[in-house]
Amino acid sequence: MCPDTDTTSGDSAHVVTAFLRHRSDVLCLRRSDAVGTYRGQWGGVSGFAEGNPDDQVRTEIREETGLEPGETISFVRSGRPVEFEDADLEREWVVHPYLFDCNTREVELSEEHDAAEWVPPTAIFEDDRETVPKLWTAYERVAPTVRSIAADDEHGAAALSLRALEVLRDRAGLLVAERAASSEGTESPRANGEPVSEATSSPRNGERDTRESGPQPADEWDELAELAGRLLEARPSMAVLRNRVNRAMAGAAGADGDRRDASAVLESALSTIDRTLAADTETAAIAADRLGGSVATLSRSGTVLEALETGEPSRIFVAESRPAREGIDVAERLAATTDCTVTVHTDAAVAAVLARDDVDRVVVGADTVLPDGSVVNKTGTRTLAVAAAREGVPVSVVAATAKVSTSEAVNLESGDRSAVYDGDAAIDALNPTFDVTPADCVTEIVTERGVLEPAEIDAVADELRDLEAW
Repeated sequence: MCPDTDTTSGDSAHVVTAFLRHRSDVLCLRRSDAVGTYRGQWGGVSGFAEGNPDDQVRTEIREETGLEPGETISFVRSGRPVEFEDADLEREWVVHPYLFDCNTREVELSEEHDAAEWVPPTAIFEDDRETVPKLWTAYERVAPTVRSIAADDEHGAAALSLRALEVLRDRAGLLVAERAASSEGTESPRANGEPVSEATSSPRNGERDTRESGPQPADEWDELAELAGRLLEARPSMAVLRNRVNRAMAGAAGADGDRRDASAVLESALSTIDRTLAADTETAAIAADRLGGSVATLSRSGTVLEALETGEPSRIFVAESRPAREGIDVAERLAATTDCTVTVHTDAAVAAVLARDDVDRVVVGADTVLPDGSVVNKTGTRTLAVAAAREGVPVSVVAATAKVSTSEAVNLESGDRSAVYDGDAAIDALNPTFDVTPADCVTEIVTERGVLEPAEIDAVADELRDLEAW
């Protein structure tokens, strides 16, 4: 988090620290003997902010990992600076934290570091991992929160379910570390007493502040259960988020209900994250085997995109997917990562494309699969599926079983009306962002368990209902 050579002036030294995230792990780097401060300690990508921190952090990433911003990594967010004083160094630091997503784990270390590991952020608390000061505080200021999940309109349901599990994991890991610090009489990770993020906010509704007398298992469970409840409410239309949070909490509660503490939630959250990543990968692999010939798709599903990139389609038609037009980004990526012909077209042209061109299969993702086999997905999916049914083109929905809803109720989100019409006339505007495709327009649902027919989905919903009892 802090650099090796001071090239700044003034009362405080401004530095940047970047957390690179791949899937749900972050990159930790161990500072070598070539640096001037914090040798042998673990941190993120760091360096003095000699100019604009936003520019400097990208330079440090390039120099310290060999990764190129904009190609292998993408900016997620920056956080409020962390200010602290290191009395031993007689130095005041101002750390500007950043979070970037990374599509590879292959890094080339500079001389400033002698080891690199991809680990869950909660590994910062491990006893054998000495870290640079305030590393956890810096991470928390860019980590996912309930609020960031609720406001995210760029990522699909599967990605947001992973972020929700990370929120639960991070809070549980913090509570475990606080309990250990209390029993050992050492400094708490929240030593300043400052609620640096939503994940470390003070207890609510008159609950006892465990920071005064040490965390207790019952208090830990109550705090984490309350957090899980807020995660469930953040995106009520996303069954996958609900199911995966329920799985983590149900696993922590245990069959006998005796494992209700932060350690159990941390263990279960980590296990559910691994299960989530494996399910999405396996779903994409099974779908890829079915994607030969000419394929039509829309919107942006990470699982569908992975299937298209690893499958062998000869041509891909991509609807632009208004109003955000995320289909354009998908088409550009497929053009760069596949050898097949990629064609983009307007949403209004989907029926014409299916009628005119020789399309072998429609493949789409799903935000939610209802118990009767109908599918909730980005607006336009219903139009595409109905047109495909008219032309006799099979429709494959690619979705892990965690996306199956336990309820028949549908909560469809809508977007900003100004995206449709922002003029001055007395015109009402509709901007539904999701629609429901009837089960009789769906040929199959490709999951990590294999290919299911719509009629088989209700049995999966029954299994998921059992997880709600925690």
